[in-house]
Amino acid sequence: MTTNHDIVAAHYAASDAGDLDGMLAPLSETSRWTEAAGFPRAGTYTGPDEVRKNVFEAIGRDFDEYRFILEELLDAGPVQVGIGTYTGTYRATGKSFTARVAHVWHLRDGEVVTFEQIVDSAVVRDAMA
Repeated sequence: MTTNHDIVAAHYAASDAGDLDGMLAPLSETSRWTEAAGFPRAGTYTGPDEVRKNVFEAIGRDFDEYRFILEELLDAGPVQVGIGTYTGTYRATGKSFTARVAHVWHLRDGEVVTFEQIVDSAVVRDAMA
């Protein structure tokens, strides 16, 4: 049986492999994905198509070598928390950044209900200025 922990771990493994379809696999058409206020793609997006377009494809256009490095994945059953670091370089300025981040996932019946990003967005905004 696949657990919520397995589902989120598979998302991060897909991220490491550059597999966008694998990253989006646990999202349903009603999944709500929230990028933190102050972050370049701030807002809440619903379903895998909106997340693909407004988060991952947009970040891919604006940043070089953008990565999330997972340091810890905490298992609280229906809630999973990924803790780690974003790194990347903003193409328009050539400035790099390193930002601490937490991802809070809520799952039900093997699908993501909500995802919330909590991030030190100031260092990302500084790289964009």
